[in-house]
Amino acid sequence: MKSYKTLKTTLLKDKEIRKAYDELGPEFAVIEKMIEQRLKQGISQKDLAQKVGTKQSAISRFESGTYNPTINFLYKIASALDTEIKITVS
Repeated sequence: MKSYKTLKTTLLKDKEIRKAYDELGPEFAVIEKMIEQRLKQGISQKDLAQKVGTKQSAISRFESGTYNPTINFLYKIASALDTEIKITVS
């Protein structure tokens, strides 16, 4: 199994993927941190979904960037991963 960082590096070599990634910087930053935390803790998408009270497919869609989560959903994921999200408006 490839590590997340190896996969990310490989995918970002594609110009179209890189452009989309750069345009969606903040969204991808949140997703990236959540995936890193999940993997660091050795939690599967299925296990995280059970902790959050949703389906594995919802976690998969979130992690792939094809789901526009609510702030409440993000807080639930953070809580399940024993971490927190701080939102700053300036």
